[in-house]
Amino acid sequence: MSTVAKALALLNLVAAEEEEKGLSELARLAGMDKATTRRMLVELEAHGFLEQDTMTRRYRIGAAPVRLARIREARVPLLCAAIPFVKELAQATGETCHLAEFSGGALHSLHVEDCPKAHRVIVDVGVILPLHATASGLAFLASLPRDAAKALLKEPLEAFTDATVTDLAVLRQRLDETRKRGWSINRNGLEAGVVSVAAAVLGADRRPVATLAIAAPDVRIDPAHLEELGLKVADAAGRLSARLNGNEGAPSAPLKMIRGMRP
Repeated sequence: MSTVAKALALLNLVAAEEEEKGLSELARLAGMDKATTRRMLVELEAHGFLEQDTMTRRYRIGAAPVRLARIREARVPLLCAAIPFVKELAQATGETCHLAEFSGGALHSLHVEDCPKAHRVIVDVGVILPLHATASGLAFLASLPRDAAKALLKEPLEAFTDATVTDLAVLRQRLDETRKRGWSINRNGLEAGVVSVAAAVLGADRRPVATLAIAAPDVRIDPAHLEELGLKVADAAGRLSARLNGNEGAPSAPLKMIRGMRP
C-alpha cells in the first residue's frame, strides 16, 4: 500500500470511529507502528484534514473535508437535489429512508431521514453499504452492465447474517429479479429483522450514481406493503434521476429504464 493510500485509510479510520482516538489506539487499529502513524497524523493535521484536541491529544476530522465536500456539492449538487426526495419518502412511508452515493469503489450512506416510530431501523450517515448484502447495493449492481457489476464483487462475499446471499449464482438471480421488477428487496441480509427496498438513481448515461432506499422492521411489512414501498422508492428514484439530468416532466419511473436495459 502506498503512503498516500495509508494516509487516506487512516483518515477514513478516524472518520468511521464514533469517539475520538489517540495515537496508540489509531496505530493499533490501522495496523501500523506508532512512528509511521504519528507522521501521517501530523501531515493530515497540517493540511486541515484532522484536528487534535489540545487537552485529550485525540484526533477528529478537520475542516478540510467539509470544505471539499461543499465545493463538490456546488459542482455536482446530488445532495441538494436529493434531500427533498428523501424527506418526501420518509413522510409518505413513515419509515427510515436514506440516500447513498457510490464513491471510491464503495456505496456510502449520504443522507438519512429517521423513522419517528420507537421500533425503527437506524442507518448512520457515512456507513458503507455492502453491495451484496443491502437493498441499496442490489439496486446499484442491477443497474450496472453485468461485467461492471461482476468486477465490484470480490469473493468470498462476507456473511453478515444467516440470510446474507454469499453464492454468486444466487446473487445473479437476485439481480435479474431486481432488473425485471425495477427495485430491489433485501430481507435480513445485513441485519436480522430488517427489510429494505431500494432503487437506483441514474445519471445521464443511464448508469447509477446513487440509490434511494426505505428500511423497516420486517415484522410490520407484509407483501402488499412491501410492494407499495417498492413502487414508491422506484418512483422517487426516477423523479430524482430526471431532476439531476434536466428531464423533469418526462416519464419518471425507473422501471422502464431498468427493464429496457440489456447490460
